Amino acid sequence: MDEARIRVVDRGRPIDFGWQDLIRYHGPGSPGGVAHAFKVLERALPLLASDAPPERREIRIETAFGGPGARDAFELVTRAVTEDRYVVDPALARPERGTANERFVFRLTYRERAVTLAVRDGWVSDEFIALARKDSRSRAEEDRLTLLKQEMAERVMAAPAEEVYGLA
Repeated sequence: MDEARIRVVDRGRPIDFGWQDLIRYHGPGSPGGVAHAFKVLERALPLLASDAPPERREIRIETAFGGPGARDAFELVTRAVTEDRYVVDPALARPERGTANERFVFRLTYRERAVTLAVRDGWVSDEFIALARKDSRSRAEEDRLTLLKQEMAERVMAAPAEEVYGLA
């Protein structure tokens, strides 16, 4: 997959995170969510701190997306979950963007700057959303959802962040 790295600093010391770092931290459960968080960070961080990598413990993340893969990826890179700078806010959802896209909205804040990103059309399928939101899935549906998560992760990670997420 993509060899891109996310760079932040912790008390002035640079730290780089790659795709495999995020997957190892999260595990195999939600690779699509991990990929989306990676692309959000890859797109947002240069906009928030254009002159140098941002201090990881000063980044705040608000999103309508509550998936565990994204949450864990953001936690590893920013420590925002354990330090109460990560908020899942359903009010950020944009239903006018359709069921597949409505929750993939992320607002990141760093010092005096903020940026809001929304997934572009075509990166999240209606089939994925329908299966992910289904309360009880058959074995075949679980297998299909697992495949859709992996396929989405591969597509998202193979694309430039600007193609996956636009400014909202």
